[in-house]
Amino acid sequence: MTNKEEQFIETFDEDGNKVTFELLDIVTVDDIEYALLLPKDAETEDEESEVLVMRLKKDGEEYTFETIEDDEEFDKVAQYIEEIEDEIED
Repeated sequence: MTNKEEQFIETFDEDGNKVTFELLDIVTVDDIEYALLLPKDAETEDEESEVLVMRLKKDGEEYTFETIEDDEEFDKVAQYIEEIEDEIED
């Protein structure tokens, strides 16, 4: 994973509530891009939040975020991220 300037993304959840995420990184697995997102509201020193992994889909000049519904696809991406983290720690 690379260190980049902080980037924030605002979107709406299924209930129409505005949600802000910090884009931590974008990784590519099997030629598909995935975004690693941290909910901004959960970012406190005392609380550790889970990073969300979402599939990126390019639509013209814009990107949309899609939930990964397939367990096998999610597991493959999660394993790739863990391998990268292990390499960084070494």
